[in-house]
Amino acid sequence: MDLRQQRTRRSVVNAFLALRSEKPIEKITVRELTERAEIHKATFYLHYHDIYELSEELEWEIIDDILRGLSDPAELLTDPERFNEELYCLLMAHESLLSILFSGSRAGMLAVRLEKRLKDYIFERHPDFRNDLEKNVILTYLIHGAYHAYMQYRDADSKQVLLMINTMASTVLNLYTRPASPAETPQIENRSDCE
Repeated sequence: MDLRQQRTRRSVVNAFLALRSEKPIEKITVRELTERAEIHKATFYLHYHDIYELSEELEWEIIDDILRGLSDPAELLTDPERFNEELYCLLMAHESLLSILFSGSRAGMLAVRLEKRLKDYIFERHPDFRNDLEKNVILTYLIHGAYHAYMQYRDADSKQVLLMINTMASTVLNLYTRPASPAETPQIENRSDCE
């Protein structure tokens, strides 16, 4: 990307973030974005199909930036305490940008995008996990559970919240990643009401 393209992109991103901090994504038009960025609409359409494509690109960029800060994403399965503390610090360091990009109708996308990218990183290192239903369910549960607990209680004592999240993550991992005796294995009634 040459210098002119970099300046144009920076201008578009800055204008989008300014508008996004003022209003929901559904209320932002290409016209007002290009006016604020001081570019032609045609220039915008050379790079993006619409406002949502721009937003999604920025969402993925921030998620990737956050996850690059982790020592090892696979630690979610081996050292959840370290993983959760690192992720919490990284999320807090990016909180202002996250709160802009993932507000309103986009709020639910943060956990979805985190799960997708974390699984991508973990499966890259552990390809045998990709089709392992148990590992996938555990990962989804740990990622979404921790994320929603962070968000629900972010104004509470963060050390206490992290301690509880870490305890729950360790309990889940201990229950499902070591061989259990029949007495320890949770017995779930197979209900076929839906079939």
